[in-house]
Amino acid sequence: MNAPSKPLSSRHLAFNRHVAALPGYNAGMSLARARALSGHTDIARLGSNENPFGCSPKVMEALASAAFEPWRYADPACAELREVLGRHVGVDPAEIVCGNGSEEMIAAISRAFLTPGDSVVTVVPSFGLHEIEPLAVGASVIKIPMTADLGFDLPALEAALKKAPQIFFLSSPWNPVGPALNRADLDRLIAASQPSTLFVFDEAYFEFMAPGMPNGIEVLRAAAIPHVVLRSFSKAYGLAGLRVGYAVCSDTEIARVVAAAKTPFNVNAAAQIGAIAAIGDDAWMRNAVAAIRAERDRTRKALEGLGIRAAESHTNFLYFDCGTDASEVAKGLLQDGIIVKAWREKGYETFLRANAGRPAENDRLVASLKKHLTR
Repeated sequence: MNAPSKPLSSRHLAFNRHVAALPGYNAGMSLARARALSGHTDIARLGSNENPFGCSPKVMEALASAAFEPWRYADPACAELREVLGRHVGVDPAEIVCGNGSEEMIAAISRAFLTPGDSVVTVVPSFGLHEIEPLAVGASVIKIPMTADLGFDLPALEAALKKAPQIFFLSSPWNPVGPALNRADLDRLIAASQPSTLFVFDEAYFEFMAPGMPNGIEVLRAAAIPHVVLRSFSKAYGLAGLRVGYAVCSDTEIARVVAAAKTPFNVNAAAQIGAIAAIGDDAWMRNAVAAIRAERDRTRKALEGLGIRAAESHTNFLYFDCGTDASEVAKGLLQDGIIVKAWREKGYETFLRANAGRPAENDRLVASLKKHLTR
């Protein structure tokens, strides 16, 4: 009997050079891995900006109802969800595209509007996919660093926008740092944007902003520039595991092209049902957001008491400078049963990001940081 032949080596294959060279996405650690590495079973999961209070009970009820038929294909058009979202944010449902998380919308936008050699502008530290997805289609990415006081560098962003990049990816509130643009600053960037630039305004953390901060959908609609506003159910609504987000486009043609660039059946049935139920319990979301804000601010004061500098935050997390190798600090925290995210972008290796958890989890974080940073 002949021995089975060995498979051919991958060296004979021609990879897409743009994809093969991509940096890895800095994803949060799983619960199972954290338990295995730390030896703790009680893990404070503060690394992925999840909602520590879970999701609305109405979501769980909807998923347990006869409306959820996992053996059936989901509606590929997300028609009911888009109708509900249209009423929720005040736009034509035909201008909304739903995705498997807002991350899929970033990929679809990059695929729809970029070709090799095109340019994209974003900020750094950045949400990784604002860089990774444009690079995957062969575009170049111009990254504008944050200022010394951990804010947006508005003059540098204005100068970059005046060069008319194909896409401008900007998150406000800013992941991973935390600040949000006020109305005057957002107006400055809108004024600098060129007609050939698609202004992609990522508002994944919109619900956590303080009262009086600008609503990107409303401001950009009034400005009448080509744009897409991204929103998510992962954070405030607590549906991170279902993966559902959406893009609000400035016109139906942009929406059509973004929709053409995504996969069919991209938002599964559970995600569609869960998102509709979540919107129907806005009071639960607002109560959870209020509790998270309070814990975020309490934790920030505690960190400042340890001499740790944290950025202003309009999100559910804090981004702070450890003053030393953040990866080593993160390892020490993990040994105490705490997951955080050490930042890996060049120039920001001393920064950690930790989301606000429940009070006891935040107290554990502060106590562990005190142990590891002040000994």
